[in-house]
Amino acid sequence: MPLNDLVTPNAVVPALKANSKKQALQELAEKAAQVSGMAARDIFDALIQRERLGSTAIGAGIAIPHGKLPKCPKIFGVFARLERPVDFEALDDAPVDLVFLLVAPESAGADHLNALSRIARLLRDSRIVSTLRATRDASALYSILVRDQAPSAA
Repeated sequence: MPLNDLVTPNAVVPALKANSKKQALQELAEKAAQVSGMAARDIFDALIQRERLGSTAIGAGIAIPHGKLPKCPKIFGVFARLERPVDFEALDDAPVDLVFLLVAPESAGADHLNALSRIARLLRDSRIVSTLRATRDASALYSILVRDQAPSAA
């Protein structure tokens, strides 16, 4: 699943202002609502419910918060570079400054897992992560996220 199927240019936030994990999730839910037309509160509630199971921070300053919603028409994402890193309760205790939010329909199943896997694979590439951290422009961030999107063998 190529990332340009998940994220659109208007779903990239180059300098998200947040002082806490909760505030970051609220801001991301607002952006996701703008992109999808869904209710921000529903998105935020799904994210918080998932975070209660364990932090979605994967280490090295990266988090992939995600949730499933019954009224979600398709899988989509929002990418944000945080203006200042925030504590996301990561296992490595590193504060998070790059966040890729993923929202999926309740029925998404394997597609949801494939999308999470694709995002995680991209964000494990230290070269890409360094470039994302150094980039301040939304369209440039989008280009970095979706370039080199050859389908990977499953």
